[in-house]
Amino acid sequence: MPKNIEREAVVKLEDLPNIGKAGAADLRCIGIHRPDQLVGKSPFEMYDALCAKTGARHDPCVIDVFISVVRFMEGAPALPWWSYTAERKRLLKSG
Repeated sequence: MPKNIEREAVVKLEDLPNIGKAGAADLRCIGIHRPDQLVGKSPFEMYDALCAKTGARHDPCVIDVFISVVRFMEGAPALPWWSYTAERKRLLKSG
């Protein structure tokens, strides 16, 4: 379950729901150092950038996490990352 946090209290990446040390490191790897930098980002492009930067194909669940934090910073409620799995699968299938 995501951290119960108010959006206004989110100062560092680790304050985001569904983000711990590893997730924050992934975001920093692709040039995101502050939560407000997530607004307007494409979670799919973020995932592609992470895979390209690290030279490895990451678990597609990382996309779900990226969707969750982008949506949260854009005003959606904090939801567990797996709430976005079906949407990711549908979008990848149609894309």
